[in-house]
Amino acid sequence: MRGGGRHGGIDTDTLDIRPDTMAIRRIAPFLRPYLAHLLAGMFFMLAVSVTGLISPLLMRKAIDTYIKVDKDIVGLTRISLVYLAVYIVNWLCTYWQTYFVSWAGQNIIFNIRQQLFEHLQKLSFNFYDRIEIGRIMSRVTNDVNALSELVSSGILNVVNDVFRLLGIIGIMLSMNVRLSLLTFTTLPFLVLLATKFRWRMHRAYHEVRRKIATVNANLQENISGVRVVQSFTREDKNLERFDATNADYMEANMQAARLQSLFGPLVDVIGAVGVCMVLWYGGTLVRVGMLSLGTVYAFTSYVNQFFMPIRDLSQVYNTWQSATVSIERIFELLDTEPEVKDMPNAYELPPIKGHVVFDKVTFGYYPEHPVLHEIDIEAAPGQTVALVGPTGAGKSSTINLLSRFYDPQEGAIMIDGHDLRDVQLKSLHDQLGIVLQDTFLFSGTIRDNICYGRPEASDAEVIAAAQAVGAHDFIMQLPNGYDTEVQERGARLSIGQRQLISFARSLICDPRILILDEATSSVDAYTEVIIQKALDRLLRGRTAFVIAHRLSTIRNADKIVVIDQGRVVEEGTHDGLLARPDSLYKTLYEMQYKQQESAAG
Repeated sequence: MRGGGRHGGIDTDTLDIRPDTMAIRRIAPFLRPYLAHLLAGMFFMLAVSVTGLISPLLMRKAIDTYIKVDKDIVGLTRISLVYLAVYIVNWLCTYWQTYFVSWAGQNIIFNIRQQLFEHLQKLSFNFYDRIEIGRIMSRVTNDVNALSELVSSGILNVVNDVFRLLGIIGIMLSMNVRLSLLTFTTLPFLVLLATKFRWRMHRAYHEVRRKIATVNANLQENISGVRVVQSFTREDKNLERFDATNADYMEANMQAARLQSLFGPLVDVIGAVGVCMVLWYGGTLVRVGMLSLGTVYAFTSYVNQFFMPIRDLSQVYNTWQSATVSIERIFELLDTEPEVKDMPNAYELPPIKGHVVFDKVTFGYYPEHPVLHEIDIEAAPGQTVALVGPTGAGKSSTINLLSRFYDPQEGAIMIDGHDLRDVQLKSLHDQLGIVLQDTFLFSGTIRDNICYGRPEASDAEVIAAAQAVGAHDFIMQLPNGYDTEVQERGARLSIGQRQLISFARSLICDPRILILDEATSSVDAYTEVIIQKALDRLLRGRTAFVIAHRLSTIRNADKIVVIDQGRVVEEGTHDGLLARPDSLYKTLYEMQYKQQESAAG
């Protein structure tokens, strides 16, 4: 599939030359495990068709033999009971057809959504830097739902309708060749109609999927940022923007609806023309004695049935057009490769001591625009290294590389002599502890959040981790202690409380390397003292990389690395850097100290 658009292949405007062929090929592996259930559903579906085809023949027999000629009440009663039995069999087969097909279809959709979720967790940060969350959500929800109808019944309905169509054609030819050929004169018009609408429908449904992704992206952004929206009184402006986006989606839906509303009735009109021709010509043959009344009745029923599968196929066709667009979008996402992944020969990182080396590392989120230039940093096992510098200097990017959320374009990062690109990601992350500035708590209890990285941790270990970071006291004051439910993102907890829980969550994993990205920048002075006391104890024996917003918190760091414009410009201890007359660190420290004095005054 060709890329395009502004999102690196996602929500591309370029359509595959043969989307139907691609869709069948890509969806087939998901169908195979449930082939037995699908075949069972197909068997009962065909049984429904057979019983439906028998009914007009029974009516012809009743009219021509038992009503018009013999006037045989016994025979009429017998054939009426047979007619009833046929419909009972039809009802039972319909039940089992629906059961088997729905069971298989729902399991197929379950597996597709499961695979999408699994794949999304493997994609690199670069992917999430480029794509709005709302667009991703649209793939997992709207596109998978659009596919649901197709795999639940659409595919088998095609087989069933084709079978019914062939059966009807065979019966019609056996009853009267002339009437059959007269009916078939409508087929070229149906083929022409389907051909004309095919690509227009496909493009229309593609546009619908694109527009709903934009609506979801806009909605997600506004809900996530509702506090900022209300703070800046942007409700009216955002409503105008959403109104325009929503109107675009409605217009795309209306365009698809207009095409669909034209296609189905046009098929019905062609079918009505076929029935009219049969009634006129069949009635003429009855009048001259060349055809029985029962045969005309039965044949007219088959003509109606002849156009029913065609109408059904047109409906399935619309579903198929919508689903193929969704299949394209689903597999476009599944085909997106993680930029950071295990190499083919990656090995498990053995237990580490924590010797970290950045060797001439150059990196850019866009390779042509590096944000780090030939970074050289070394941390001995057990050392605490503080990264300092102006906003946008490259501190967080350096930490992201150590966590291997991204890979450098040049140079290497090594832990105990192991290049991070050569080891398995899981084995690396198992030995890292990370506390970010933007603390994210998951729905569940406080206990669940603390042992998020170690679900098997005991209650004693959870409490010990909380006590180590000074979180135990405030947790015990909550209504249900460690069993208190955390609302979405921990909105009912203070920033400091959320940060303390994230400390406990990281420390319960007993990482050999601890990464703190501005972890104390958003907490109050009292909470900062609590955290600092905990860190003084817990960082002993661990290698730690600390990005500090408040420079006063890193006085005791073994090494302070000053980064400016993506380059290491200074390195030393707190006292040593302050002693340098033209030190950038000294300038930053004095500026912050003056700001604090001014705020206090």
